[in-house]
Formats: sequence, structure tokens, C-alpha cells
Amino acid sequence: MSAPSDQRILVGVDGSESSVEALRLGARLARGLGAPLEALACAGDATVLDAEMLVDDEALVAGHEQILARAVAAAFGDDVPEGLTTTVTRGRPAGRLITESEHAQLLVLGRHGRSGVLGARLGSVSNACVAYAHCPVLVVRR
Repeated sequence: MSAPSDQRILVGVDGSESSVEALRLGARLARGLGAPLEALACAGDATVLDAEMLVDDEALVAGHEQILARAVAAAFGDDVPEGLTTTVTRGRPAGRLITESEHAQLLVLGRHGRSGVLGARLGSVSNACVAYAHCPVLVVRR
């Protein structure tokens, strides 16, 4: 058997049930591969709501930190995997996940599929990651 990998298993977390399931599966795979596990939430970018008001950056990040903490609690309860790292990053989710996939051996995502006919099988983030990620992508259904 080969030595444990230093390349992480990266799990995109958006707070959905499917991303919680992706986190559980990612943890099992990381344990089996001897790889680090990272849960990543993307807070997006501040956007203009009107001519004079921007979304509060700190509140946006804090909200995603809470989403990530709730997802970890839902996935693992009190049995959080040793060495799990959690990160909230800025930027559009698909772009950030694709960039972060350069240093991952696997990207695990939940399936959303909420948008119309084109998104019936996968959500737009999953579609973009499957097409452009730098590592294999596993899309998990709940």
C-alpha cells in the first residue's frame, strides 16, 4: 500500500443536506486514503444592493462560518474527524472550488440541481466543477 497522501480531500459545503452528505462521504474517503480533509464554504463577493450600499463583508463571512459549523455538526455530531480543517473563502463558489482543486486529490460536492432543465441533473456549481476541476470530482446525492 502506498504512503498516505498529503493532498487533501476537498469538500464544498453550502449548508444543503446534500453537502452534509458529501462531507460525511469525504471524511470516509479521507480516512481510507490517509489524506487530510478540508471543508470549504464560499462566501461569494460583496455586491451592490443599491447605489450607496454594499453587503457587509464581515457579516457575509460570519454567516458562512455559521453555515459551515452547522454542516460539520450535522455531519459528525460530537465525532468530528481528527485533522478536519474548515475554511471560508471569498469569491464565486465554482471558481474558488476549481482553483482550490489544484491542490486536492478529490473534490466532493453535494448535488443541488434546483435550476430548470439544464440543472435537473446537477447544479451550476457542480457542472462547472465537473467540467473544469483539476482533480476528480465526486457529486453526491442525498
